[in-house]
Amino acid sequence: MLNKYFPKITKPIPYEGKNSKNPFAFRYYNKDQRVGSKTMAEHLRFSVAYWHSLLGNGSDMFGGPSFERAWRQPSDPMDRSKATLEAAFEFFQKLGVEYYCFHDRDIAPEGDNFSQSIKNLQTIVGLAKGMQKETGVKLLWGTANLFGSPIYSQGAGTSPNAHVMAHAAAQVKNAIDATKELAGENYVFWGGREGYETLLNTDLKREQEQMARFLHMAVDYKRKIGFKGQFLIEPKPKEPTKHQYDTDAATTLYFLNEYDLIDHFKLNIEANHATLAGHSFEHELAVASAAGKLGSVDANRGDQLLGWDTDQFPTDIYSATLAMMVVLGQNGLGKGGFNFDAKVRRSSNDPYDLFHAHIGGMDAFARGLLIAHEIMQDKVFSKFIEERYSSFDSGIGAKIMAGKVGFRDLEQWIIKEGKPELESGRQEMLENILNSYISH
Repeated sequence: MLNKYFPKITKPIPYEGKNSKNPFAFRYYNKDQRVGSKTMAEHLRFSVAYWHSLLGNGSDMFGGPSFERAWRQPSDPMDRSKATLEAAFEFFQKLGVEYYCFHDRDIAPEGDNFSQSIKNLQTIVGLAKGMQKETGVKLLWGTANLFGSPIYSQGAGTSPNAHVMAHAAAQVKNAIDATKELAGENYVFWGGREGYETLLNTDLKREQEQMARFLHMAVDYKRKIGFKGQFLIEPKPKEPTKHQYDTDAATTLYFLNEYDLIDHFKLNIEANHATLAGHSFEHELAVASAAGKLGSVDANRGDQLLGWDTDQFPTDIYSATLAMMVVLGQNGLGKGGFNFDAKVRRSSNDPYDLFHAHIGGMDAFARGLLIAHEIMQDKVFSKFIEERYSSFDSGIGAKIMAGKVGFRDLEQWIIKEGKPELESGRQEMLENILNSYISH
């Protein structure tokens, strides 16, 4: 096992049970424990976000870096990337996760020209491939950073400049190549700059058509090289772009359907993006799942008092339980998983805080999994929901849904049957039941 950057941790973080007082131990995440037909590890497929955990320095929009990491000290960009890669796989091993995720510019620096950027990426991918083989850690998904460079300030695939769009396409091509080389199970598109600030300089329809063409080119390339991974789109409503074309799950699904892309993509839902869109995390999961398009999850949370993407580690058991009910309801995430797109707070400057943060997030979703499984085994909510909609299983409800009656038929039926009675949705009772499962 690698042992250079986190020497205090000499073996993978153990599971010690809910009564443990050890801050470097799991209380609920027991990766080999079976929950239904799968182990916890198979249900949750936890992944570390390379960018926040390995590159994060505590900076935010109002302040610069508040801490430095030993692996980020080399002055040469490639030496720094190699050191970061070593630290990353040491962290993955000691935390005990099976997956990680990255942007192309996370793992390899941009070169003086595009050819040099390609070479840098290929060099680091070769090293990462060796480390994956050595450690058994796998790539959940890769993606391209199409938002950091100034050239993307007015969009990448939706840029008004065809040269910029071509550059973005070339960058994505190489990021897909890297993901395929590392046997990545998914590839994510996140359009942080794909939107607009004002209609005074924007042809909205044209930009959406450009985005669709960009994604079709990606699908064509995927097919050409035989990449078997799942393509994912990650909705986000704002920050940095005011009006983004992938605002939320419903908007993204509409876009994919409108431009004949729906068969090629699933969604990667992030909790903090859901709340920025004015939705709950479980709502966005449910919308994607109802369409058969929930592919993966970015597990984090925002701060209800702050209006930006704070990317905090998830600790809310209530939210985790509701999320796991959606995931279990569709029998898992398939090739997807739970990626901790989250960062330690600006004042958490000790590198070992990374362990505490991930342990807390993993325990939160492990506990949510256990609670959700028990609820679903007892069918306490599913029975109520089934009964609530039972009037559509027979009689006039069944005729409505079968298309056997229309407005005139229903008018005559109402004249005969009279005014319906309002039946209670029992929301408070159901919330009490949920709380009883969480608290015991």
